[in-house]
Amino acid sequence: MRQFASKRITIIDGHPDPDADRYCHALAGAYACGAAESGHAIKRITIAELDVPLLRSQADWEHGSPSNALTAAQQDIAWATHLVIIYPLWLGTMPALLKAFLEQVFRPGFAIAPDPSKMWAKLLTGRSARIVVTMGMPAWIYRWYFFAHSLKSLERNILGFVGIGPIKETLIGGIGAMDQNGRKRCLEEMRALGREGK
Repeated sequence: MRQFASKRITIIDGHPDPDADRYCHALAGAYACGAAESGHAIKRITIAELDVPLLRSQADWEHGSPSNALTAAQQDIAWATHLVIIYPLWLGTMPALLKAFLEQVFRPGFAIAPDPSKMWAKLLTGRSARIVVTMGMPAWIYRWYFFAHSLKSLERNILGFVGIGPIKETLIGGIGAMDQNGRKRCLEEMRALGREGK
């Protein structure tokens, strides 16, 4: 078996439905299995299991305190050298619960800090990421007709803003019409990415 440099990987399973049959949960599990096979250290954050309140003010974002569960999630993100974020495309973007989670955890003092020479200092540099998005439409339509607009926003305006990069993408389209062989093939691809820590 080909050997890969060991990484610390935190998998963020962003599907808000705790139903075990959701395909995003299976993708997260396949990646985790592959990563474990190659000796990578793994932590998992399952958004559906968390109580994530909505931020309602700038003051809360800058000075509020996240819950114990969200503080633990921050620790898992800080520990990682590589992040994997998996979610379904809902109304053209990530589910609201995942967006709320990112707003809660990427706060000043953890993800960014004031810097006199620029607007913000990026505190999460040194971490790479992979974003995995499932969708009902064919992936090429999302990428070429819709310009993958919400994915680009996540990469540039959230992850890039806090210093995470480089960022790779996996788009899985036509999920509703995909047969068992197609789903199995995607799970094997995810497991392979986990083995490589990519």
